Amino acid sequence: MFPFTRAAVRAVAAAMLLGTFTFGNPLAANSAGLAPAGAAQPLPAYEILAQASSPPATTEPAPVPAEANAAVESRIKELHNRLHITAAQQTQWDNLVQVMRDNAKAMIDLQKQRAKDVKSMTAVDAVKSYAAVIEAHEAGMTKFVPAFEALYNSMSDAQKKIADAMFRSRVRSGSKKGSK
Repeated sequence: MFPFTRAAVRAVAAAMLLGTFTFGNPLAANSAGLAPAGAAQPLPAYEILAQASSPPATTEPAPVPAEANAAVESRIKELHNRLHITAAQQTQWDNLVQVMRDNAKAMIDLQKQRAKDVKSMTAVDAVKSYAAVIEAHEAGMTKFVPAFEALYNSMSDAQKKIADAMFRSRVRSGSKKGSK
């Protein structure tokens, strides 16, 4: 049996919960290069926090950082349009967008560092690197939740219904993957 600290258990639990809501498989073998040939690739880490309730990951290759920024900006625009953000909600929206961009930048920076170090990583380094990703996910969600909650609390009932459906669909698709 491995001795786990409370922080480590919380980090793993947070990553698994985040994975359920965002991309279905937080412990994908791909990050260590162990995914079977032809296996679906998970979303890159920098997109995970920015996308919150995006469609499931595809088998497309991970975008480069410039494409990642474009993806984040596209997701921000999509959310703004689907949620019908009003002028009265602009302050809460701007706060959420800043968190999304900051989280995406943190993930991009982390992915760049991991890519730079990948050829010299030992197995222990790879595990530590993945732990850093989990910690970054947890920190990002810690920032995202209050910003999103402030926006959500400012929404009309119709807007909340849309948001609820968007996020509920991610829970359902994550639950289906987890039960298989």
